[in-house]
Amino acid sequence: MAAEGAAVEAGSGPDQSPLVSVTFQRDPARKQKYLESEPKALGITQIGLSVFQISVVSVFMARGLDHVSVEIPFIIASLLVIIAGSVAIAAQNLHLPTLKACLGMQIVACSASLFNMLLAVIKLEDHSFSCWYFNEINGTVHFPSLCRQLEDAYSHLCSESILVQAALVAISITLAAYCCKVVNCCSPAPKMPVITVQAPPAPAARTDAV
Repeated sequence: MAAEGAAVEAGSGPDQSPLVSVTFQRDPARKQKYLESEPKALGITQIGLSVFQISVVSVFMARGLDHVSVEIPFIIASLLVIIAGSVAIAAQNLHLPTLKACLGMQIVACSASLFNMLLAVIKLEDHSFSCWYFNEINGTVHFPSLCRQLEDAYSHLCSESILVQAALVAISITLAAYCCKVVNCCSPAPKMPVITVQAPPAPAARTDAV
């Protein structure tokens, strides 16, 4: 009886590993969350809308209808959005440095889109064309119909530009939010519990002394 009690105590000592252990490990598939944002579609949308905006502004500049000092910053900001869209597409490889670059560029793109939106609002509120003429006979001012059509078209384009920039801001915020989840720059990486079950060791065969 004393020998059996000693054997039980030896089997339950601290050197024996537990049968069930719970550990917390980082989710290896957390990078896949970035793909849930459809980065290819959103990146192509960023590039396409920005190219469209640059094309419209370039046409107005070529016709002398816009001030170069105002439109050059607009074009530069749009180019930053194009770069951000390209990085978002490249980040589909889920390479951590590329994801960090995507996060930084999306923050820059959001700021650039807000800047362009502000410029579009200013242009919408303060636009005029010198296409009127003064009639010296009866002292009246006349606005040709072409000038009015041009002013209406310009107002519509400025309004459209505001909507486009608002869409670009929303896209940048969406991509930045998903990058944040993967990069974990705002909070520590979430950990998931892992339960390990170990089979008990087989009892040793007992041999009776003859």
